[in-house]
Amino acid sequence: MKAIFIILLGLIFSPCIYAQVDTNLTKHELVKKQSNEIFDSLVKIRRDLHMHPEVSGGEQRTSKFVEQYLLALGLEVKTNIGGYGVVGILKGDKKGRKIAWRADMDAIKTDFPDKMDFKSENEGVRHICGHDIHTTIGLGIANILANQKEDLEGTVYFIFQPSEENFLGAKAMIDDGLFDMIKPDEIYGLHAAPLPSGVIMTKPNEVYAYARRIRVKFKNEAELDNLKQLMGTIARGLFRAAPNSKPWEVQNVVDPKIGLASPETIYRDYLIINEDFHIHEDSNHILFDNNLFETDITNLDSIPIKIKQQILLSEYKNQLVSVEYVEENPTVLNNSELTAVAIETITAIYGVKSVAPDYGQIPYFNDDFAYFQQKIPGVYFFLGASDYAKGLISMPHSPDFAADEESIKYGVQYFSSLILERVNIE
Repeated sequence: MKAIFIILLGLIFSPCIYAQVDTNLTKHELVKKQSNEIFDSLVKIRRDLHMHPEVSGGEQRTSKFVEQYLLALGLEVKTNIGGYGVVGILKGDKKGRKIAWRADMDAIKTDFPDKMDFKSENEGVRHICGHDIHTTIGLGIANILANQKEDLEGTVYFIFQPSEENFLGAKAMIDDGLFDMIKPDEIYGLHAAPLPSGVIMTKPNEVYAYARRIRVKFKNEAELDNLKQLMGTIARGLFRAAPNSKPWEVQNVVDPKIGLASPETIYRDYLIINEDFHIHEDSNHILFDNNLFETDITNLDSIPIKIKQQILLSEYKNQLVSVEYVEENPTVLNNSELTAVAIETITAIYGVKSVAPDYGQIPYFNDDFAYFQQKIPGVYFFLGASDYAKGLISMPHSPDFAADEESIKYGVQYFSSLILERVNIE
C-alpha cells in the first residue's frame, strides 16, 4: 500500500488547505472556486482508480485509498463495513440535519480493450460503469465540505460502497450494522449516464424499470420444439410498448425526440420480454428462464398468472409444474418530496439547464442504492459524463465506455451545494 500513501501526499494534503478564503464569496461561490482549485488533483485520483480497478468484493486498494483520503481531511472514518465498505463522518460545528452521500467503488470483469491512455493495469478488469468517477466525486465533495466545516451545520456521512455490480454491497453494509453506526435523515447518490457533462437528471419514484427473472418449469415429457413455440407465442403476447417504438434500444435514452428528456419518450410504458427463453434441463424437468422489464409495478404480480393461464389452455397443461419469479431485486425509488426540493435547489444555484427532465424508466440497469432507500428517504441522480465532440460516451457497461472528466467538477459542485443546503436545516 506504500504507493497509495505517496499518491496521497501529492494529491490530498495541499489541495485541501486554502491559505486565503475570500469572505465576500457566498458559500456556493466558494464551492465553485474550491472545486476548480482541486479539479486537477481529482482528475489524477480518478486516473489512479481507473488504472487499478477492483471487482466486487475485492476493493481492498480502493478502500484503503478512500480511507486515507478521508483521514487526511480530518474526518472520522469507519472501515470494513459489509466487506470493504468505508464511511467518513464529517460533523459540523452547529446543529442541523444528517445527510448521507453514497459512492460505489467496484469495477467489472471484461476483456474489452481499454481505450483510455491511462489503461487498467489489472488484466480482465475495467471501470466501464463509471464507479471510478463516482468514487472521485464522493472524495471531492468530502474535500469541499471539510473546508467549509465552520459554516456546516449537522453531519454529513460519506458512504463508499463495495459490490454494487453484483447487487450485494448495499445490503451487506446494512446487515453489518451501517445504520446502527450512522443515523442519516436523507441519502443521495448518482450514476454516470450518457448525458452531456454539466447536465444531471432525476425524477420522483422509479428511474429504472422493475427487473424480474421468471422461470417456467415443465415435466420433461413434453416435446421441446413445441414448447419453445408455445413460450415464444406467450412472450410476444405479453410484450408491451408504444407503437413503432423500441424501448430495448437503450442507446436512444439521450435522443431529444424519444429519449428520457422528451415528453414523448419511448421509455415510459413498456414490458420487455424476449421471445427466446434460456432453456436448461435436469433429470425430471425442462426449465424456461427469461428476464423481463416492466415499468408498472402493479402489473408484476399478474405476469406469472397470465403465463400460467395461457399454458393451461394449451395441450401442455398436464406437463406444467410451476411459473414463478426466481429473482426480483428492488428498484431505485426516489422520494417525491426530496426529489422536488433537490431539483429546485440545484437549478436555483446552477441554472435551469443543469437539470434535465426525466419522463421515463431505463430498462436493463438497476442499482442496489434501492436498499438504502428502503431504510431512509433518498434521491438518485444520473450524472452526464459524455462529450460527444470528443467521442467520450459514458454508456455504462458498453465496450467503448469513456467518461468526460469535466463531469467530476460538475458532480462535486452540484452536490456539494445540495448537501450544504440540506444539512443546514434543523
